[in-house]
Amino acid sequence: MAPRANWKGYLKLSLVSCAVALFPATSTSQRTRFNILSRKTGHRVRYDVVDAETGDPVPDEDRVKGYKVENNAYVLVEEDELDKVALESTHTIDIEAFVPRSEVDAIYLDAPYYLVPDDRIAQEAFAVIREAMKKEDVVGLARVVLNRRERIVMIEPRGKGLLVTTLHYKNEVRNADVYFEDIPDIKISNDMLGLAVHIVETKAAHFDPAKFEDRYEEALAALVQSKRAGQTITPKPMSQPSNVVNLMDALRRSVQSERGAGADKGGGKAAKAAKGGKAAASSAARGKSAGKESAPAKRKRMKKAG
Repeated sequence: MAPRANWKGYLKLSLVSCAVALFPATSTSQRTRFNILSRKTGHRVRYDVVDAETGDPVPDEDRVKGYKVENNAYVLVEEDELDKVALESTHTIDIEAFVPRSEVDAIYLDAPYYLVPDDRIAQEAFAVIREAMKKEDVVGLARVVLNRRERIVMIEPRGKGLLVTTLHYKNEVRNADVYFEDIPDIKISNDMLGLAVHIVETKAAHFDPAKFEDRYEEALAALVQSKRAGQTITPKPMSQPSNVVNLMDALRRSVQSERGAGADKGGGKAAKAAKGGKAAASSAARGKSAGKESAPAKRKRMKKAG
């Protein structure tokens, strides 16, 4: 079954436009979901819309949206009135500007979508827009109405199609200073920083989403299967991390742990390098000590010379 588009309209760049369709790039439909049942009867329950004051059911035709202005006073807005608040971006994604991808802060990214040409006639114009962005290594910024609300979107080439990511408005992003201002400026010793950097280096890798499985989803599936088989569910003991009292000691033990793990995987280069560095430092220290003449020896040498 072919996926269903969330939105259909036109992608526009100046006087060039083409019919396009927008599809969600992610899905959570495969997650385990539970229905709410009556414990007594085993039947599914349903939620009815009732008047908050009288408790009486409110049918669809009697429901209306309201914007609260004060206490219990509301401005009522009808569905057809909302439809009249139409914007050009309701049916058109008009690219307003092109910017370097690096200038779009990740904190503004919201939801990803795939954008594809919606008919054969649109394919050439779609390809021209895609390749122009690819050649200039930029992303497009535009607006589109999704679920009646205009969203800012970032458009970038992805394979044969385009990736559209909705962006948060500036007033939707909270100021980080409010959360970080109480974090003190701490001077970190070179020894501590060196150990921490070594741990980071030993854990260096490339991002592979296949390595990150949804362990909670797996645990839910196992729970359901165990319940179906009539097995008793025994919770697994969980260890709770605590604040480190001796940070230097914890870093040293972490380095030893990572070295052991690296050796087990056949990747003990970092450990050997560290050992080599220690050996070199020790040798240098011995050479320096050997080259330093003691005070009695120096006096004896001076007497002979005299």
